[in-house]
Amino acid sequence: MTAPNLTELSAGKSPRKRRLHPAWMVAAVAFLALVGAAGFRAAPGVLMVPLQQEFGWSTTVLSLAVSINLVLFGLTAPFAAALMERFGIRTVTAIALCLIGLGSALTVFVNQSWQILLTWGVLIGLGTGSMALVFAATIANTWFSKSRGLVIGILTAGSAAGQLVFLPFIAVLAQSPGWRGASLLIAAGALAVVPLVLRWLKNSPADVGVQPYGAEEGEPTTAAAAPAAEGADAEGIEGAKTPNAAVRALQVLKRASKVRTFWALVAGFAICGATTNGLIGTHFIPSAHDHGMPETTAAGLLAVVGVFDIVGTIASGWLTDRFNPKVLLAVYYQFRGVGLLVLPVLLSSTVEPSMILFVVVYGLDWVATVPPTAAICRKVFGADGSVVFGWVFAAHQLGAAAAALLAGYIRDATGHYTYAWIGAAAMCTVAAVISATIRKDAGKKEPVPVGA
Repeated sequence: MTAPNLTELSAGKSPRKRRLHPAWMVAAVAFLALVGAAGFRAAPGVLMVPLQQEFGWSTTVLSLAVSINLVLFGLTAPFAAALMERFGIRTVTAIALCLIGLGSALTVFVNQSWQILLTWGVLIGLGTGSMALVFAATIANTWFSKSRGLVIGILTAGSAAGQLVFLPFIAVLAQSPGWRGASLLIAAGALAVVPLVLRWLKNSPADVGVQPYGAEEGEPTTAAAAPAAEGADAEGIEGAKTPNAAVRALQVLKRASKVRTFWALVAGFAICGATTNGLIGTHFIPSAHDHGMPETTAAGLLAVVGVFDIVGTIASGWLTDRFNPKVLLAVYYQFRGVGLLVLPVLLSSTVEPSMILFVVVYGLDWVATVPPTAAICRKVFGADGSVVFGWVFAAHQLGAAAAALLAGYIRDATGHYTYAWIGAAAMCTVAAVISATIRKDAGKKEPVPVGA
């Protein structure tokens, strides 16, 4: 965005119009990629009952498939962040979308429980883990120098938008013609975005000869080129350029594990995952079905969660750019805990106004935790921020996996989910306390120990 040329002005020519910064085109394609990848997250809750009816599999078996998915979803994330630094955002994203499409398409051929573990669990888990929230953080850190919180909020909302787009159709297809049609819809959604990614998703501002959006002259052109966190040793700085993505990810984990803030974020985000993907995302529809609510109605309620998730996450990104992120985290977790505590009372065969209120509040809070968590990672860990957020996100998915499996076991053992909801509410209070006690200078760089 250069100033008008004096020669052009003296010659009576109008100055060139300001063009849209390429970062926004990259963000738009990234948003669509997240929408395409989000289809499976809408699937387990809707397809669990049809699969049980056709094959006779227990809730625990299907919960195990979801748990494997969530574990790989999380553990792949930090390595995916390093792979994006090594091979480029575009290549890793395209491969991830292909894995999601392949895993979902192959699901239509399953007839043994181990096969659902392979498709739902391994293939889709690796694909979704290579993108997800780490992808959003990497795009924001690489392409944007200002408004990063807002951008992360918008991109994170892409996952919610994906749920909103896919969930009603998956619910309808699961009824007729059946769950196989729903699986093919998910595959098509993921694969449809691949051409856009290959054409428009550039790896860095340097690829198109620009600075990150909002950068001042002289600022580095990529997040990887930014200064490492204070106290990082030479090995750490060189680690950002190592060709081995696995080594890079493990080196970052070694350094981050010596910082107290890292463990506070890990604990809080593990509870975040347990109370979103693990419980509500996987078991809300089966639980509502237990209370006599039709699956399509329960799926519609989750879609409404997706609508307000978009609003809440974008608003959280805006707030993160302006307020202390640790305070935001504490407030978000406590509100979520209150909602989970009253949920067993709200579930019934019909949709009452109180349930609508729960859906709205829970939707606003669903992944509002992402922008402040990513902001703390970036500010505390500098150039390692995206990979550190990958490890924090791994904890998110491990928490989700444990909760999905445990809630399935509780349902099989007791016949209801009540204890799962109450336990999750208590965990949210723990997360709120942990977040509130994060160091006061979490908005500033916290020295990373030397000698990693």
